Amino acid sequence: MSGINLQTAKGRTLEGIVVSNKNDKTIIVSVETQVRHPLVKKYVRRRKKFSAHDPNNECGMGDKVRIIEFRPLSRTKRWHLVSILEKAV
Repeated sequence: MSGINLQTAKGRTLEGIVVSNKNDKTIIVSVETQVRHPLVKKYVRRRKKFSAHDPNNECGMGDKVRIIEFRPLSRTKRWHLVSILEKAV
């Protein structure tokens, strides 16, 4: 990744937990958000999984990571690993 500074790149930034790292240089990150239900007016948790590029294969299962929106790298990968916030025990 020559010439790309991920810290200053524009795009959405998300935080989530790695649920899979079985693919080479790819991690699956589960991101949880809370949305308000329109009828019940109660906050509901929504989870979504994103495929992210991990160039050094440094993430493990259960790590808390930050990912950023990026150009398409494959059919499903549109996110890039920025940093590992917390390693799993």
